[in-house]
Amino acid sequence: MEAGDLLVVGVISLSAMVPIALTALGEVLAERSGVVNIGLEGILLLTAWLGVYVVLETGSILLGYLAGLLLGALLGLMHAAIAVYLKGDQIIAGLGLNIAAAGLTALGTLAAWGNYGQSPPLEVKPPGIEVLGQRISPLVFVAILVGVGIWWLLEKTRLGHKIKAVGDDPRSADALGINVERIRLAATVAGASLAGLAGAYMSIDYLGSFVKLMSGGRGFIALADVAFSGWNPLGALLGAAIFGFSDAVARYYNIVAGTTASSYLINTIPYIVTLVAVAATARRARMPRALGRPYIKE
Repeated sequence: MEAGDLLVVGVISLSAMVPIALTALGEVLAERSGVVNIGLEGILLLTAWLGVYVVLETGSILLGYLAGLLLGALLGLMHAAIAVYLKGDQIIAGLGLNIAAAGLTALGTLAAWGNYGQSPPLEVKPPGIEVLGQRISPLVFVAILVGVGIWWLLEKTRLGHKIKAVGDDPRSADALGINVERIRLAATVAGASLAGLAGAYMSIDYLGSFVKLMSGGRGFIALADVAFSGWNPLGALLGAAIFGFSDAVARYYNIVAGTTASSYLINTIPYIVTLVAVAATARRARMPRALGRPYIKE
């Protein structure tokens, strides 16, 4: 890879990092409050489908993003209702969402566009700036600002300290007058909203159409990124950048290699990099002590 090609890959990686960054940042917020949502893959799929559908029907990119964000918030509210108020198993709830999303988007694609595979391509072009012949979406900068904003919220504000308190020791937080359920509900909904925005970005901006199972494991990679980051928003941005770069490298070599057996092996590069990164940092990671455990008052 020549120096010029490396620069192009670097620019592409900025766009590739956005879905992981937004999804992981939202999950950092939720998990710091004690709620784990492994249904991120399902949220990405459903919001990617809805985002494209809204843009095709209205011609508005903004409405497509807004629809994805609102659907993400609704799905987060459903997950929070099960996990926080009904004291249900958070893992099973997330798995159910992932399974349902795969089926619903396939049926929705058939109903809306007459096939199970994909939507028509979008004719409306999202805004962006050109760098080295590659378009950079404004959501690249939004993702970075969101990461810095969530870090500031968690580390520098009273609300952030409450979020961390209910994730580490909800019983003590409750004794201090903090409403554990309300904090967890808000954090889960906000986190899922960011995942919804990420899903809409994938279909509207990154690909320009909806394709069956297009999330491609990014929801699970975002979960791995949360662990890699040590539940730190700035670390999650770094992890997303690493995945984005490895994904861009895979895309570059697929163009060079063409559609051959080797290209399928090349497609595994981002996932191998993710596994190595998580394995290398697993020992030093300290998760919130009450993560995944519903709080039941005695």
